[in-house]
Amino acid sequence: MNNIILIGFMGCGKTSVGIKLSYLLKQIMTDTDRMIERQSQMTISEIFDKYGEETFREMETECLKKLLQESDNRIISVGGGLPMQSENRVLLKRLGKVIYLRVTAATVCERLSGDMSRPLLQGPNPEQKVRELLEKRSPIYESVADIIIDVDGKGFDEILGEIVERTEGKTE
Repeated sequence: MNNIILIGFMGCGKTSVGIKLSYLLKQIMTDTDRMIERQSQMTISEIFDKYGEETFREMETECLKKLLQESDNRIISVGGGLPMQSENRVLLKRLGKVIYLRVTAATVCERLSGDMSRPLLQGPNPEQKVRELLEKRSPIYESVADIIIDVDGKGFDEILGEIVERTEGKTE
């Protein structure tokens, strides 16, 4: 499949980069979190509150299976925790070229400061939670990625340029 899949930690820019990349490459952009919210008619936070994280993770897997049946030549942005399930890593590789937008904890904390919509950042010390989650998730992101792009301190044009260049110069 000729999809470009953007993975990475929350706040790394998957959705923003995905939207800009979809315009640049003239491809449809799909965000798995938005897809799940539309299908369930609930926000991610509401799903976590009502059904728990495990149910949400199952919904992510079902979302990937659906995308495998219907998606080609798309930009796909996935939730930060989606690659943590081994089944999802296999599905991501089948779905297309996986690009890991790598970000540091300091940048995440700066970007998400005051954002109360992130269920996994609720609690007394969100910065410590970010560092712990990044430490746990980074090796998994790296293992599934075909391409790793460091995004700290880079503007959208630079990130998009790297993606286009490293996905074989594809611009159409």
